[in-house]
Amino acid sequence: MLSTKSVLVVLVLALLSLGSAHDEDTESVQLTSDNFQSEIAESNYFVMFFAPWCGHCKKLAPTWSKLAKNAKENNLAKIGRVDCTIDGDLCSEQDVTGYPTLKFFNGNQEAVKYRGARELEAFESFIREQLGLEDENNSEESVAEPPKPVSPLVELTEDTFAKHISSGKHFVKFFAPWCGHCTKLAPTWEELAKTLEHDKSISISKIDCTQYRPICTDFEVKGYPTLLWIEDGKKIEKYSGPRTHADLKEYVSKMAGGLQLDEAAEKVEGAEKDNTSAVVQISEPEFLHVIEKGVTFVKFYAPWCGHCMRMAPTWEQLAEKFVGTDQVKIAKVDCTLEINKDLCSEQEVNGFPTVFIYKNGEKLSEYNGNRSLEDLHDFVTKHVGAHDEL
Repeated sequence: MLSTKSVLVVLVLALLSLGSAHDEDTESVQLTSDNFQSEIAESNYFVMFFAPWCGHCKKLAPTWSKLAKNAKENNLAKIGRVDCTIDGDLCSEQDVTGYPTLKFFNGNQEAVKYRGARELEAFESFIREQLGLEDENNSEESVAEPPKPVSPLVELTEDTFAKHISSGKHFVKFFAPWCGHCTKLAPTWEELAKTLEHDKSISISKIDCTQYRPICTDFEVKGYPTLLWIEDGKKIEKYSGPRTHADLKEYVSKMAGGLQLDEAAEKVEGAEKDNTSAVVQISEPEFLHVIEKGVTFVKFYAPWCGHCMRMAPTWEQLAEKFVGTDQVKIAKVDCTLEINKDLCSEQEVNGFPTVFIYKNGEKLSEYNGNRSLEDLHDFVTKHVGAHDEL
């Protein structure tokens, strides 16, 4: 067995080997509690807060040293490092809760935490973005985006941003090409834009902050992606909820106050928007009363939903077929209205349109068939019952 002295020697050697990667880093600036504030006050700094025993820190050390060398040669920001096992209080002040933590300090502005890939090119792109310089490394990612002519997602620039958001409702994604979370969100954001493309009162857009930094600064964008709801040129609020398609869509509906159909959609719905519509518009307070007798065929919908818009004329025609028939009611519920949120949730509406048939107050089934007038009519009559002649 090893003696106590031998064990201590082994431990000391192990600690020395763990710290060796950072000890060999002669390019980045060693920051301490004594020089930290004065250094970051005088220069732009990209700082790694690390611990010598941290495996990820050791792996990153050679890249960090190379970054420091490149940044110095290209007259970019200074690259620094703080050993949190020595300057623990400093790391606590900087909210360092894990290693390595990477932060960019730009004068008196709030530090920006780096969350991207730990690669040399990604670091350099991040520094250029923070300094408001043109990023020469993001061209490939830009090319990967869907062709503009066929995409309902609006890509904003310095020339178009102000005019575009000056009126109406806008949901804008502020992003950076090097940002991993932005890349992950990209297809969902595109899908959201496609979902809402028929509603011209809502615009889903994006702007690259590495190219148009002044705009992002004006809107106090400090991290990526930042999703802002803007109305008539003014920031209303920052979205901080889940980033699934369903959650984003629900948020848009809430912020738009039960989205209004655009002029083209109103023409499609025609009679349904007219006061003479045969379709019964239901809200939660009277829902149980409406369905308690006879057969009630209910469409749960959202005004911005393209499938709902296309179904609207057929739904109106179906209602007209049962005018004067007490046993059958063709109805609809707008799930975007605040008053109906609980109702749609209780009825297990998970998408739009969702169509349920009720008889004497009891839900019988969901309709999943063809949405032609003939098929819908046959489905209703089947549930009325043989003794109820129409």
